[in-house]
Amino acid sequence: MQEKALKKRKEGIMKVELIHQDENEIVFTIDNINPVIANTLRRTILVEVPTLAIKEVEFRKNGSALFDEIIAHRLGLIPLTTDLKTYNLQSECKCKGEGCALCQVELSLPAKEEGTVYSKDMQSNDPKIHPVIGDIPIVELDKGQKLEFVATAVLGKGKEHMKYSPGHVYYKGYPELTVEAKTKVKEAIKLCNGLLIEKGNGVEIADLMKWTDSCEQFCEENGVKVEYSDTKFLFFLESWGQLKPKEIIVTALDILDKKLADFEKSFSKAK
Repeated sequence: MQEKALKKRKEGIMKVELIHQDENEIVFTIDNINPVIANTLRRTILVEVPTLAIKEVEFRKNGSALFDEIIAHRLGLIPLTTDLKTYNLQSECKCKGEGCALCQVELSLPAKEEGTVYSKDMQSNDPKIHPVIGDIPIVELDKGQKLEFVATAVLGKGKEHMKYSPGHVYYKGYPELTVEAKTKVKEAIKLCNGLLIEKGNGVEIADLMKWTDSCEQFCEENGVKVEYSDTKFLFFLESWGQLKPKEIIVTALDILDKKLADFEKSFSKAK
């Protein structure tokens, strides 16, 4: 299998195929790469792609049953829509991290009394920036209790704090199926209960989105050998909503390009 993989790498170029996409999820295959490249992309998405999240909270009033620190922690974990074209990382902003309209946004809660405070109750000074999900409960206020605060959100990366991570991403080797000699193709398809379809002299998975470990076990028990490629991978990405899935991937690739360009520049100057 390793010889086959090496031969394939030499002959082909990287190929990407979109399997599934909706507003917050994307599934695709990358062919003719290795596990190192696959994991590099995964790690870059998790820890390098920046998003907006609340970093500081100034409480004007807090008569709730919760301490300021607990409410601040909850606010920090609320995903916010992110505009990477408008906002800069504070470390890269012209204000040198002092805070300006290009590197931070304010979300405030006017005095709220009695009832549940939700994420949608916060008011942003930039209409483009708001909680992704409006119905996240923050705290319950009893009669006579009040809550008022001003929160500051900035761009950050997952390597600083996972509240900045744009989503959940993982990959696995693409399943490759082989019908064993003693088993006929049509018989295998029938035995595997709709999991497989005929392709050429063999079989392939009918719906990759429904393929699970139990499917593999079922196929193995019915004369279909399952192996996982080390040159073709299935990628699954679910965005928390700050950025669209495709924007997350393109941003991650831009970051990798920049890192490689910086390395090439530094290496060419090395003596």
